[in-house]
Amino acid sequence: MKAIVVYLSTSGNTKDMAEAIGKGIESKNVDVKVISFYDVKPEELNEAEAIAVGSSTFYYKMLLPMEKFMNETLISANPQGKIGAAFGSYGWSGEAPILIAEKMREMGMSVVDPVLRILHKPTDKDLQECKRLGIDIAEKLKHKSKKVE
Repeated sequence: MKAIVVYLSTSGNTKDMAEAIGKGIESKNVDVKVISFYDVKPEELNEAEAIAVGSSTFYYKMLLPMEKFMNETLISANPQGKIGAAFGSYGWSGEAPILIAEKMREMGMSVVDPVLRILHKPTDKDLQECKRLGIDIAEKLKHKSKKVE
């Protein structure tokens, strides 16, 4: 079982969230890679059974490079049937994670709810929520693999 946490972070807040989600996944003995979307390779997305994507929000949308990633790179990895999760930090409106989750559902992914949105810099309590999301992702992954066996 493999999971990947891909993020685009403008101020480091979404990156902090991604790392905490990764720790949650890892705590359940699932292989995980936390990586900036700039550095992710299509084959890493293909190999992962769970993909979490995070972006900060800019003018009520996900950042343009993340939108391009979702519409080109992720869709080309044929994520249908994979587990997905969306998260992100925001300053005022926080739509990016919601838009990411919608896009994942359109691609046929099974999205973990709720979408995780954190205002500004994550507090210790927020980072625990991120870790909890990682645990939820790992548990869904393990449950799914038991069904396949």
